[in-house]
Amino acid sequence: VVDLVESGGGSVQAGGSLRLSCRPSGFMYSSPSMGWFRQAPGKEREAVAVIDSEGFTFYDDSVKGRFIISKDNAAKTLSNLYLQMNSLKSEDTAMYYCAVGIGNVGLSPARMYTYWGQGTQVTVSS
Repeated sequence: VVDLVESGGGSVQAGGSLRLSCRPSGFMYSSPSMGWFRQAPGKEREAVAVIDSEGFTFYDDSVKGRFIISKDNAAKTLSNLYLQMNSLKSEDTAMYYCAVGIGNVGLSPARMYTYWGQGTQVTVSS
């Protein structure tokens, strides 16, 4: 079992920056994929950025060039996960979730991820 705790959300004006953090606890036998998802009211949960079990990073087209995902330790292990969000737009407003998938699930739908944090709210005002 893996527990995830997110922090770093808040309110910011358009063009500003925020940094989200995710602290995992627990143990996995399989190498994990770790990622950030978001869900706006009335919309499905969508992948924002992930680091797969080989250490490769993937981004949704809507955040490429603005968001950077990183983790403290090398691939194949659980470690603190971060999302640096720059040049924020009002459409980035959502609840952001940290997630862990078993094995190399990469930039997959939310149903492919097994463990979830409680979420942290990001609100961007224009």
